[in-house]
Amino acid sequence: MILTTTPTIEGHAIVEYKPIVFGEVVSGVNVVKDIFAGARNFFGGRSQSYEDELMKAREQALNEMAQRAQQYGANAVVGVDIDYETLGEGSNMLMVTASGTAVVVS
Repeated sequence: MILTTTPTIEGHAIVEYKPIVFGEVVSGVNVVKDIFAGARNFFGGRSQSYEDELMKAREQALNEMAQRAQQYGANAVVGVDIDYETLGEGSNMLMVTASGTAVVVS
């Protein structure tokens, strides 16, 4: 499955357009990560635990989107866009959404 942010795929012709597909992941961040992230925020530096959680959620959203495209018989997704939001009381939930147009390429 080819995933790209571009509207075309170099060297491939789009022969059929399928529906827009999405992958959504809502991930909670636990208290331990919050404590360490708060300390990082106070003292400076990067929060590896939050970065790891973000990377994991992004990969899950992309994988879910690709699976949905495959269900439509697509072998690629073009125009991929990834959005990030915080949700919940105290913004303690992370939502990652991946979307794009499922296509068949030759």
